[in-house]
Amino acid sequence: LLSALLRDQVLSALLLMAGVTGTSIAAGENLFQIRIMDQSCGWPVPLVELRTTHEMRFVSDNAGIIAIDAPELMGRECWFSIEGHGYGVEPDGFNYRGTRLTPTPGGMVEIQLRRDLPARRLGRITGAGIFGESQRFGLHTDWTESGVFGCDSVQIAMHRGALFWAWGDTTLPHYPLGIFHTSSATTTVNPLPRAEPPVKLAFNYFRDGGGRIRPVAIMQGDGPTWLSGYVSIPDENNTPRLVANYVKVRNFLEVYESGLCVWDEDRSSFRHHKTLWSKSPANASPPPVPDGHPIFWKDENGSEWLLFGDPFPRIRMKPVFESWENPESWSTLSPQKAVSTMEGHEDREVVPHRGSVVWSPFRRKWVSIFTQMNGKPSHLGEIWYAESDSPFGTWQNAVQVVTHNKYTFYNPRIHPHLSDLSTPVLLFEATYTRQFSGNSEPSARHDYNQVLYRLDLDDPVLYKSLKNGDQSGDDLNP
Repeated sequence: LLSALLRDQVLSALLLMAGVTGTSIAAGENLFQIRIMDQSCGWPVPLVELRTTHEMRFVSDNAGIIAIDAPELMGRECWFSIEGHGYGVEPDGFNYRGTRLTPTPGGMVEIQLRRDLPARRLGRITGAGIFGESQRFGLHTDWTESGVFGCDSVQIAMHRGALFWAWGDTTLPHYPLGIFHTSSATTTVNPLPRAEPPVKLAFNYFRDGGGRIRPVAIMQGDGPTWLSGYVSIPDENNTPRLVANYVKVRNFLEVYESGLCVWDEDRSSFRHHKTLWSKSPANASPPPVPDGHPIFWKDENGSEWLLFGDPFPRIRMKPVFESWENPESWSTLSPQKAVSTMEGHEDREVVPHRGSVVWSPFRRKWVSIFTQMNGKPSHLGEIWYAESDSPFGTWQNAVQVVTHNKYTFYNPRIHPHLSDLSTPVLLFEATYTRQFSGNSEPSARHDYNQVLYRLDLDDPVLYKSLKNGDQSGDDLNP
């Protein structure tokens, strides 16, 4: 035993002197590398699952890479079923969708997948092991783990020269119960220089004295605190104030209180500002509140307004703090309940669940991304794109741009800050989770996290649909 230990120590010392690490030895001798690629553009495809005939599962990381070292697979021709959630291959004679590979230590192969819908999956932007497969080959070793394993839906606002991000319930490594009073982070104004994979979006999380990510919205009462309607607006002294709507939740999804909260610049956390509603037998239903994703809008008279909706506007107010804190200054709206679809879709109209709206200078229209209620094959996993001349509608000619197979993809948020909206590039993210899907098998590392997509508004497939659906005759591709 002593001899073996001395031998291992000597070997390790020699390898270190030579600049060789154990990881690189494993990469060179033990691992088989699979690269998943989009055949239409050559980009890597994250979140593609391969499954063997004995139920081993592998999921591609943000670089589209999978590492295999299972000894029973090496040197044998093996069938790998492919689940790509909108990416795939043609079925064989038995309707199986997959490929045969022969893994070998140190070997590598590319799998080219067909993309079925216009939006391209860029990668996961939250959670752990974003480059977990690649790093086994000594790739993307500059990526640093954040300490977040999973998180719910995003809110984002430009505030005092930085982007402020917030997420709902957040999973941490040290215990199944993580953060239930909102986690948060900041980034620079332009944290994603290129809207191409592999995506590396590093967040500066708010942490406690021990370095752990901490909650930023602790409000009194039982249950989690969820934030929405995240926006920065000036007060009467022209001081920017970061504000949000909060709800308190119990018994899984029962909202029993809603109100307003304001960011405390000194404490770097939200403080309670005003309670708007508390559930009671006489007051069982909450009133309209400034939640969802806000947009700034100027009417035909040049007056500026702040609109809140999810996806379509349902509250209007002046874009100042004093109006936001005064419900009597709000105007309630009646948003459109269903959107007609472009000819050729099985559904003649779709009912939006949640989503967001922005103005697209490229399209010279208001554009929306939203999840379909009661969609197929996923109840809350199908994503649609629609346009309107006004933020209030009429929204029409919806086109499906993302699909998921029995998996939820809810609360999509368009990112007006991550790309130049005067270009065709539209970026959006949503929460990828098995919740509400009926799927009992979560995707390793990816489940309950935020996944970023790119939609090119001049994509030939999408553009053809939009042009055929336009009623004005205008040039839709400036």
